[in-house]
Amino acid sequence: MADKWTPDSWRSKPIVQVPDYPDKEAVADVESRLATYPPLVFAGEARKLKAQLADVAEGRGFLLQGGDCAESFAEHHADHIRDFFRAFLQMAVALTYGAQQPVVKVGRIAGQFAKPRSSNIEKKGDIELPSYRGDIINGIEFNEESRIPDPERQVKAYRQSAATLNLIRAFAQGGFANLDHVHQWMLGFVKDSPQAHRYQEMADRISDAVSFMRACGVDPDNTPQLRSTDFFTSHEALLLGYEEALTRIDSTTGECYATSGHMLWIGDRTRQLDHAHVEFFRGIKNPIGLKCGPSLDPEELIKLIDVLNPENEAGRLTLITRFGQDKVFEHLPAMVRAVEREGKKVVWSCDPMHGNTITANGYKTRPFERILREVEAFFAVHRAEGTHAGGVHVEMTGRNVTECTGGARALSAEQLGDRYHTHCDPRLNADQALELAFKIAENLRKESDTRLAVNT
Repeated sequence: MADKWTPDSWRSKPIVQVPDYPDKEAVADVESRLATYPPLVFAGEARKLKAQLADVAEGRGFLLQGGDCAESFAEHHADHIRDFFRAFLQMAVALTYGAQQPVVKVGRIAGQFAKPRSSNIEKKGDIELPSYRGDIINGIEFNEESRIPDPERQVKAYRQSAATLNLIRAFAQGGFANLDHVHQWMLGFVKDSPQAHRYQEMADRISDAVSFMRACGVDPDNTPQLRSTDFFTSHEALLLGYEEALTRIDSTTGECYATSGHMLWIGDRTRQLDHAHVEFFRGIKNPIGLKCGPSLDPEELIKLIDVLNPENEAGRLTLITRFGQDKVFEHLPAMVRAVEREGKKVVWSCDPMHGNTITANGYKTRPFERILREVEAFFAVHRAEGTHAGGVHVEMTGRNVTECTGGARALSAEQLGDRYHTHCDPRLNADQALELAFKIAENLRKESDTRLAVNT
């Protein structure tokens, strides 16, 4: 691959999973306008995330990455953002307390608008229309006008991302994340769930610890880590024209950063070595992710790592594996061994959602038991290989949805239609997400105990 890179060098490469805009001049006009807009995130923030991910790569932390399958324009409400943040904080504190290690918090939010599709066409009865590709591209309504790609949607996505970021920053830094409020993060509909008692007990212990530290002179007023938290944003960077328009040169380093989010990732459908998405990603300096599915050969993975992280920087690259619960042992060990053989510094993260989608009672769903089995298998492989299971990547919401079956409440296929609100793929509700966090914490404790046993 040629060494010369520019923010637009991807345009000379083959590209997949992008819309066919009918008015190319309108697209160019929108991209020109976006190029004049302020950045959504800053290079220094992206570097801070990269430093935290470097610790994860070295086994000194865990990456929690989660959020909406696809953000929508219609459901952009402050309450939804608040409830997501509360559920996410609950997951993070369960992991931090249970696993006794730092948790890097990265949301699928403030930019997760575009979705890859397995087919360009959606069919209902005798009617065929272009597939819905996310609100940044076209509308979810099943009619011809709605499904025409509209570049003006990029501007709306930018403005919604800016507003979402503004509120999230206020929550993260303005006191909402204060550990004194750990009891208040409980969402109403979770209070009568099987997870509530477990969370309450943990929150009580945390409150006791904070009270002890306060007596020793350490409190949220004089210790920022107790009253605020770092929270970063991420999304799959499918729409490269939008990403190019928001790429900026950092004035302190002279390097290019995509300022649409702190961390961007390449999907399993767009990771071709000689294609546009890999070309764009190799030049930006953000921490980046790469989805790794069953079709990815380990040697091809090494080639991708060489292109995307040629300096072998810890924290630069997160490998997000997505196999399906029955394929982890078939594919993950070979990938891990290839990466270890070549001495590559990566964060290993598990996406237990995308390989476990089925149809039940007429709805796309993901059985919680399959999600959990993939996570358990992910940890088992890393324990066997002596490597660090560094993260989890989930689609979840703070809303009381019925989209994934199972969990402690044993949500059935017949209940899916009660509150099935997703714009694309099924998400864990807050109850299921918290249950998953407790299970992951148990696995992290096992990993820690295994390392301790080996070292002694």
